[in-house]
Amino acid sequence: MKHGSANAKQRLRRKLAVLLVGPSALAFLPAITLGAFWLGGEQALILAAAALPTLYLLAGGYSGLTQQGASARTTSTGLVQRDTFDEVVEQTHARVRESGLMSATMMLELNEQTQLVDRYGQSAMDMIVQRTSERIAGVLRQGDHVALLGDVRFGMCLAPVRQLDLELCIQLCGRLQAAVEEPVSIDGTAVYVTATIGFCQHSRSPKATGQAWLQAASTALREAQRRGPTAIRAFSVEMRRMTESRAELREEVVTGLELGHIQPWFQPQISTDTGLVTGFEALARWQHPKRGMIPPGEFMPAMEQAGMMERLAEVMLYHAFTALKAWDSAGHHVPQVGVNFAGSELKNPRLVEKIRWELDRFELSADRLAIEVLETVVASAPDDVVTRNIKGLCDLGCRIDLDDFGTGHASIASIRRFSVNRIKIDKSFVMKADRDPEQQRMISAILTMAERLNVETLAEGVESVGEHALLAQLGCDHVQGFGIARPMPFEQTLDWISAHNDKLRDPPKITGHHVK
Repeated sequence: MKHGSANAKQRLRRKLAVLLVGPSALAFLPAITLGAFWLGGEQALILAAAALPTLYLLAGGYSGLTQQGASARTTSTGLVQRDTFDEVVEQTHARVRESGLMSATMMLELNEQTQLVDRYGQSAMDMIVQRTSERIAGVLRQGDHVALLGDVRFGMCLAPVRQLDLELCIQLCGRLQAAVEEPVSIDGTAVYVTATIGFCQHSRSPKATGQAWLQAASTALREAQRRGPTAIRAFSVEMRRMTESRAELREEVVTGLELGHIQPWFQPQISTDTGLVTGFEALARWQHPKRGMIPPGEFMPAMEQAGMMERLAEVMLYHAFTALKAWDSAGHHVPQVGVNFAGSELKNPRLVEKIRWELDRFELSADRLAIEVLETVVASAPDDVVTRNIKGLCDLGCRIDLDDFGTGHASIASIRRFSVNRIKIDKSFVMKADRDPEQQRMISAILTMAERLNVETLAEGVESVGEHALLAQLGCDHVQGFGIARPMPFEQTLDWISAHNDKLRDPPKITGHHVK
């Protein structure tokens, strides 16, 4: 009730402001003062002279002047200052609500700031930011406002207009990106940058405040950054729900890991020559007590943001070694188990010592553990802790699997430098390979290279008998994917291994002429 009364007073104040502050009020000012003198003499004239400025201030005349003069309060680069920008957003939000006009807030952020600073230096980065601000101003209209809200993040508030639908906003974002991505000349060198943009139309603002409106654009920017370096995203209610859900996951992920809700599921890897199981890959799965199974694509970013990747690796390693001992006890021959290690875990200077201790604790030889490292990590790893750890694990006797091969531009030299035992061909090359000659040529090229380097191969994402047979014929050593078996809890692996071995006793082996 109080909130409704406050809104009514606010609307009355704005209507009064239109009467007293707008240009039309100037036409009536002489008539008002003359009428006051005519009816009440000098005393009425004095009262009118005192009352009119008071009403002007109460009606928001001063804030109106503040908005009109906002463009004058800028930084040395021509950008609106942060405090002024916040005022503009609030005032624009209120204005479009009352007038029925349309507006939008936008967030633009340059990508790869750290890499640009490392390559060209901070002074060059400052120049890039300045050029970016000039180009943004060149795309926007005279009444629009832009401010620098972070090192490389720009906020924009568009002046209210009669027409500004979703398509027009996207077109404007495209023009902004095109302008920003023009090369910047620094000491004769052309530097190229990219930008990601999120925006929120006024009609989609989650709450009736300028701050919420601007925050919605920031949420859209974060979602765009999740999609790629040049993505554009518009804020939606669903996006807000997803953001809130991810925030909740960040809070729950630590508890879920410690309570044992996040554990490895195991996906088998088999030989194309014999059909026998040659290993399992341990894949993290979260069985949430209320939400059910949460896909890794949802909880792994939350895990990383919570700084729990190293702890996750410890949990996965423990369960993987436990599984190896259980398979041994059940009489099943599983040569190895693969555990994924991301860049953060590989940066631990005590990683080799920790794994040596765990192997001794479980009385396992080092060759039973395959360290799966993303190709992107190997391709970008300098000669630092990551390199020393991978070499140290190799010297310990652990196997090194290069994961997602073909997506991270790892050189042949880096494959040799890290003593990679096996490359895992990314599923994007395997998909429909039995029907696509181009896919077949790509796989053949990878297999030829691997043979020359004396490195084993495993194809990921095998989903059909045709793909399996083709890979066997081309000479790929191992296969893994839904066509073999989906990831499963450890308890199901024992029955699956038994059933798989029983099938091998009857049908012929999957073999083929190895063409490399």
